[in-house]
Amino acid sequence: MITKRKHHERGLAEYSWLKSQHTFSFAHYYDPKHMGVSALRVINDDIVSPGAGFETHPHRNMEIISYVLDGKIEHKDTMGYHTVLNAGDVQVMSAGTGILHSEYNPSDSADLNFLQIWIRPDTTETEPRYFEKNFSETKGVTLIVSPSGEADSLAVRQDAYIYKLNSHHETLDIPLATNRTYYLHFAKGEGVINGLKAVKGDGFTLNQESQIDLKELLSFEALLFDLPKE
Repeated sequence: MITKRKHHERGLAEYSWLKSQHTFSFAHYYDPKHMGVSALRVINDDIVSPGAGFETHPHRNMEIISYVLDGKIEHKDTMGYHTVLNAGDVQVMSAGTGILHSEYNPSDSADLNFLQIWIRPDTTETEPRYFEKNFSETKGVTLIVSPSGEADSLAVRQDAYIYKLNSHHETLDIPLATNRTYYLHFAKGEGVINGLKAVKGDGFTLNQESQIDLKELLSFEALLFDLPKE
């Protein structure tokens, strides 16, 4: 079974400096039909104006993943990390017992577009930790997040895997396990997944599907979440 979440049906928060589209309920956007999928709780598609950003704020007991699509993020946190993330960079923060951090667009001319993703951890009150890595040069199917950090991926405290999918004039055939739940988020471009058209911002929940057949219409990037069965 495959269920499509259309990009224009997402929640919207719009301010002078920020446009944020919420795949699942978040902040002032609440929809009881869209509270997440398995351990996946948040996918926010954020566009941040030059020189603007999120001031220092707390997180606790959440796996927080940032995936930069375009532009740069300047990140600071109470673990002592101060870094600038570029397009293709993926950042994982395990908030555990608690962290404070800020995120800004350091450019004076270009917008920042990034995905902020939250995954519920399988253990709480753990020591906070931080990882980052650039995946801009990957092709096809690439594991970017996993429970143990296998295959040079980044580790999260959950039985969850995230794959980056991208294609240039090719078809991706990805086998799926029937004892897992999957969510596919289109980050860029256009494609066809199991016969359904997909554009930027569309999402698909997959249960009891044996594979993904993903064809390119326009060069795309997508994230596939492999999650515990609901």
